[in-house]
Amino acid sequence: MALPSVWSEMRVGILLLSVLSLLSARLVGAGQDSGNVIPAESRPCVDCHAFEFMQRALQDLKKTAYNLDTR
Repeated sequence: MALPSVWSEMRVGILLLSVLSLLSARLVGAGQDSGNVIPAESRPCVDCHAFEFMQRALQDLKKTAYNLDTR
C-alpha cells in the first residue's frame, strides 16, 4: 500500500518543479527585456558588416599580391 503514496508524491513533486521552472523562465525573460536596447534602424545589418569585412580582406589581399609582384 506504500506504492500509491510514493507515486502521488512523485506526481506532486514533478508538478511543483514544472511550475517553478516556468515561473523562473518568465522571470529570466522579463529581466532580459529591460535595459538598453538599440533600435534596429541605428544598427548596421549583419550583411553590411560582412560586406565591409570582405572589402577589407580583399584590399589586404591586393596589397599583399602587389608587394609580392614588386619583389
